[in-house]
Amino acid sequence: MKPRRVLYLTVGIPAALFLVLILTVLFIPSRELQGVIVRGLANEGYTFHASSFGKAFPIGLTARNMEIGDDRGPLFRADTATVRLQLLPLFLGDVKVTVRARIGSGKLEGVWSRRNGGDLHASGVQLEDIPFFPTVAGASAKGILQVEARLQGRQTATRGEIKLDVKGAELAGIKIGGTPLPDSSYRQIQGMLKIAGGKATLESFSLEGDGLYVRLRGDLPITTPLANAPLNLTLELMPKPEFLERQKFVFLLLSKHLTSPGHYEIPIKGMLSRPALP
Repeated sequence: MKPRRVLYLTVGIPAALFLVLILTVLFIPSRELQGVIVRGLANEGYTFHASSFGKAFPIGLTARNMEIGDDRGPLFRADTATVRLQLLPLFLGDVKVTVRARIGSGKLEGVWSRRNGGDLHASGVQLEDIPFFPTVAGASAKGILQVEARLQGRQTATRGEIKLDVKGAELAGIKIGGTPLPDSSYRQIQGMLKIAGGKATLESFSLEGDGLYVRLRGDLPITTPLANAPLNLTLELMPKPEFLERQKFVFLLLSKHLTSPGHYEIPIKGMLSRPALP
């Protein structure tokens, strides 16, 4: 094959694919694209709403006042969210997508590449701007969240880690399967989730509170949809005597989980979307 023909094929095929992609995005109405997202999430049991939805230059989608939820209510909200397909990687044989979202005073940024996997960074996000807590746990939550995630592979072949850090947290009104947990303020919440071999394992997850130390351990399988993943977790509560006295009614309800003086071990089962106590 002549060098000139090789050059034409090398440059021409990606250019043709790029042109087809551009024309496809340009000529499909935004409402139809939104419908695809709505139907895709509905198949997984989720709802999608946005006050405005449109295309982002050069190839992308953007939404304002976006909300994702389920039959119980909203789980995630963003003031703005934009997804863009990067052009240059297409010519190098890769598919790369970037995500940017504004959540109150915080931000979320991510990138996914078919070749290199995905990275996610969230900073300055106020817990009270995340509706997951009142919707799933019936709780009020405050604090500043930071997340760093690195993932590769797909579904059961996914591997990587997720690091979480919350400063100045306050959690109140948390219930699991109707059973209340102690209200407390926490100086720091830190956690690391390792993903490998089709399973997500809590390497560490601790909450250092005023008079209360909490540790969560266990694992769950990576399933599709992830919301239906069965939980195999244990929540450890280690209250100081004065803290226990202030919330003695709550600890009385948890007395069957007392394993030694000042040490409670509570098994958490159910599904990721619906935790429960056995």
